[in-house]
Order: sequence, then structure tokens, then C-alpha cells
Amino acid sequence: MALKESIKSWGHELGFDAIGIAGTDLASTEQGLADWLAAGYHGEMDYMAAHGTKRTRPAELVPGTQAVIVARINYRPEGANVTADANRAEISSYALGRDYHKLLRGRLQKLADRITAEIGEFDHRVFTDSAPVMEVALAENAGLGWRGKHTLLLSREAGSWFFIGEIFVSLPLPPDTPTTDHCGTCRACLDACPTDAFTAPYQLDARRCISYLTIELKGAIPETLRPLLSNRIYGCDDCQSVCPWNRTAPLTREADFAPRHGLDAATLLELFAWDEATFNEKLTGSAIRRIGYERWLRNIAVALGNAPSSTGIIAALEARRDQASALVREHVAWALGQQHKLDMGS
Repeated sequence: MALKESIKSWGHELGFDAIGIAGTDLASTEQGLADWLAAGYHGEMDYMAAHGTKRTRPAELVPGTQAVIVARINYRPEGANVTADANRAEISSYALGRDYHKLLRGRLQKLADRITAEIGEFDHRVFTDSAPVMEVALAENAGLGWRGKHTLLLSREAGSWFFIGEIFVSLPLPPDTPTTDHCGTCRACLDACPTDAFTAPYQLDARRCISYLTIELKGAIPETLRPLLSNRIYGCDDCQSVCPWNRTAPLTREADFAPRHGLDAATLLELFAWDEATFNEKLTGSAIRRIGYERWLRNIAVALGNAPSSTGIIAALEARRDQASALVREHVAWALGQQHKLDMGS
């Protein structure tokens, strides 16, 4: 017990906002995951089904694992990026600053090193959204929150604006007590979803989720869903923004998570004008860069198609009609069609 409390203290010293200890028994989640995959709700995210039971059995993923240290770090920047201005680009808050993967992994490794310095070598492995790990289930077991109806982890102290990371350890640490569900009868997140991606409370059809459509989907965005994306070009925060538990969620203490390059106030036309070199330069160290320039233009083209008609937007889209990428050309053509419809109706 003394080591467990020391680990939590060291974690806070390193800048984590909460530390919990989870056991390795995730048997209660296996059938739910299997049913979700069988329904095809994972879409093109084949990695969700690629590792068999390793995702729900930590000791199969990392042999010798006896416990999992779960860490939470807040990322909510000053001000939300949800905007009523249809000409502005809306980007999920978690992606406005530096990519969290390196920061979180590095800090988790520092915590593992601190433990090693205290007790000697032990087997461990650090994860941050980078392997077949049931992060929300482990965080629940570690007492850091409960799975909300929007499927994200929720905490009464921190809402849902945070990242989670784990250290699988060969240490027999006693687990913390799981938190109970505090969503009650509220369904604000379900009703706020622009694309009706929730098939039921606690159940998400990722194929309709704007985060999936703008980040994970590699091909064409279904035409029926394009108008529903509005001005969202990377991710979507709607289900989090309306959650009552997020009204008092603390702001991040990490300077790295502050918005960079004016992404929290950029216009669609401004970002659509970036060439590939500018995209790569501006988004170095950003989670956004992983979607690549082609999908960046695809997403912004859709948002421009949804924006109020203007000669500036039409001119920008016309300039991209002959883009080398067939994917971009298709979405530009669609956007031009939408703009012309609006122009004719005005």
C-alpha cells in the first residue's frame, strides 16, 4: 500500500492530474466489444479487431502484468472551439496544441523510472492510445471515472477533457475502487450529436461519428453525412461541450496543449489556402498531421460546401478543381455544387 501511495504522489509531482491503479480483469467488457465489432460499428478501424483477446486481457498483451497504473492529464485549453461562425474552422480541442502522445508517453516513462529508482528493476510497458488497450475500462477500474453515455470517460472533478495513459506493471499493486455512474437520466450528449451516431446510451456507431469521418476514414465521406459536418474539419466536441460535468472542468496546466498557429480562430479559406509544405510545417508536432494533406483538403472542402455562399469560397474551390488527388477533386466538386445551389437560392 505504501508503494501505491508513493506512485500516486510521484505522478502528481510529474504533472499528472490523477493516478489510479486497475486490476487486470476486464472480462465484463469482452462481450460488449465483440458485439460492437460484430455490428460493424468500428468501420475501417480494423485495428480494433486485429488483436483477439489481447485488448481485454492485459496479461496476454504484456505477459506478467499484475496491475495497470492509469494516469490522467487535463487538456482543456482556454475557451472552447465550438463556433457559430460557419466561415471559421472548427477543430477538436484536443488537437489544437501539440500531439499528446509524446508528452504523455515521456511522462509515464519518467514515472516508471521513478518507481525503478525506488524498488529496482521490474517489468513494465507504457501505453498512450497506441496499442490494443481498453483505456476507458481500465480507467474505470482504477477509479478515475465512469464511462459516460457518449462512451468517453467522465469524472465529477474533471469532466471528460483529459487524456489517459497506462503503465502495465509486473507489480502486485492493490487496485482502487471503481467509480459509480453519475449520468443519471441526462441524455444531452446523445441529443447533441449532429449525425445521430449514438445507437443507444453508451453505444456509438463510429461510422457516423464526425471524429471518425474526419480522422479515421481514408476514403470519401458519405454524401448524406457531408452537410451534417458543418464547419468541423478535424474531430468534433459536441457531445463533450454539452455535458453538465464539463461545465466546471478545469483548464489544462500544460503549455504544450495551448492552441498553436491560430488554429482556434482560423478561417476555412485561410487553412484551405495552405500548400502541402505549409501543412507539414505548421502541423509538425500536431496530432492533425497524421491524417495527411489529402484528407485535410477533403475535410475543408466539405466545410466550405456547407458555408454561406460567397465569391471568395467559390473562387478557392475552383482553384482546387484540378487537384492531383481524385479524393480531393470529388469533394471540391460536391462543395461547388452546394455553393452554387446556395447562390441560386439567395
